[in-house]
Amino acid sequence: MERLQEQYNKNIIPALKTRFKYSNIMQVPKIIKVVVSAGVGKFKEDKKKIDAIAADLTNITGQAPVKTLARKSISGFKVRENQVVGVMTTLRGYRMYSFLDKLINVALPRVRDFQGVSVKGFDGRGNYHLGLKEQLVFPEVSAAALENIFGLEVSIVTTAKTDEEAKELLSLMSFPFKK
Repeated sequence: MERLQEQYNKNIIPALKTRFKYSNIMQVPKIIKVVVSAGVGKFKEDKKKIDAIAADLTNITGQAPVKTLARKSISGFKVRENQVVGVMTTLRGYRMYSFLDKLINVALPRVRDFQGVSVKGFDGRGNYHLGLKEQLVFPEVSAAALENIFGLEVSIVTTAKTDEEAKELLSLMSFPFKK
């Protein structure tokens, strides 16, 4: 069992149960999935660069990503229908907890001038969204990837009904929020 999952089961569930006065253990919020995505942006015409971005995302998450396609053509952005515009992967279970542990303890502290993550990333329904400017904060990405620097979007989907419950859940998981 992953370290973060064990911490959730032993420490976080009882703490949330007493904090929000839940009568049943099934009411305690939990993380359902983590979605990690990257847009290909200016590389949308170059298949080798798209494959390099997908390979980096595979190394970071431990799971092969899916290429996302444009639903309709937009001439202002020079995008055609069914053209690859991004890659994404959905993590659940062991891989999800492993990725979150790596994000919290390894990647975020490596961000330049890191002061903590913003509390404004909650969407009003208990989910949290975080953007990273470059993939180089993860130790799996080699220095050879300097020519293909891209940003990542990390979406943490929870069963929490409110942002307050979700913030407390992530805080107990040692998520580094700004003070």
